[in-house]
Amino acid sequence: MDLISGFDHVAITVADIELTCAFYAKLFGARRVAEYARAGKVLVRQIAVGSAVLSIHQLGNGINLAAIRPTPGSADFCLRWNDSIASAAKLLRDHEIPIVETPCARRTSEGRPSMSVYFSDPDGNLVELMAAD
Repeated sequence: MDLISGFDHVAITVADIELTCAFYAKLFGARRVAEYARAGKVLVRQIAVGSAVLSIHQLGNGINLAAIRPTPGSADFCLRWNDSIASAAKLLRDHEIPIVETPCARRTSEGRPSMSVYFSDPDGNLVELMAAD
């Protein structure tokens, strides 16, 4: 029996938490799940992007339970896309987001054939949208 069933959330560090959250909200309709603020300043915000959760950490937030060298733009993650890869590419074009890599053949973590398209978020994190065949 596998003891790990998947990711609960992925944390990324960003230069501007409001800008990043607005980017994912506009692009994917991401919604706030939880938030941690101190003295009225948001330090961490969790957002739901479909069924995935991103924990967005403001750079320099002073939270000790974090990566040793949290750096904006150091993440590389993949989100499953529940439509054709052409629709993912169209969404990016419609929002004038440059595509880093045009749709290309990949395999899911289960080994199923898929297609992916890549783009960068405002901090330069590489985001992959993957559509399984």
